[in-house]
Amino acid sequence: MKIRMEIFYKPKNGTNQYELSTDFMPVQEALFLSEDLEKTGRIAKLNFLDETDASWLKKHLKKYLESLKEEPHNVLIYFDGGYNEEQRLSGVGVSIYYEQNDKYFRLRKNDRLEQLNSNNEAEFAALFAAINELENLGVHHLPITVKGDSLVVINQAKGEWPCYEEEHIRWLDRIEAKIKELGLTVTFEAISRSENKEADHLATQALAETFIDATSEVKGY
Repeated sequence: MKIRMEIFYKPKNGTNQYELSTDFMPVQEALFLSEDLEKTGRIAKLNFLDETDASWLKKHLKKYLESLKEEPHNVLIYFDGGYNEEQRLSGVGVSIYYEQNDKYFRLRKNDRLEQLNSNNEAEFAALFAAINELENLGVHHLPITVKGDSLVVINQAKGEWPCYEEEHIRWLDRIEAKIKELGLTVTFEAISRSENKEADHLATQALAETFIDATSEVKGY
């Protein structure tokens, strides 16, 4: 979750009060900044707002942070799908980055699927696999970010492009149902192929029957 602040500021000299607003930032950063600002003695009021515009009290934000420590959070997903038209085989690759117990982790997983009809369908299958993996991690009722290089999948998942293909509609229905079941708030972001190399490599490895299912600690993301 990210937080923005509405700050009601009173200058040292003068009677006017000014309303300022920050960009969204991690909860820890918002709490640190708010405490630093309050030390000036010039803050009349501070409001904390999340990405849904819900208001939070500072004490509740601190409790939220404590409750998250042992659960995966700040989740970032990369997904990609590959398709071998001649063999009608698909490879799906997923990288999931998350924080847990004040450490950073990366989960990498791939799989090979049969009976899909196109590269686009393989991309949808990869996204569905990623969301399913969140359930295995115990991620629920959190905001997550999903990045992929398929404009079709990203824009149809965002509802910005119409979806007429029956296969796509079926996958979207499954994806949306799982997102709703887990109570997730998803931000979809289209990225270039060069930014999606890790998930692409996993999908390619799956087509070559090199299967990966590994979690490792990383320095950050």
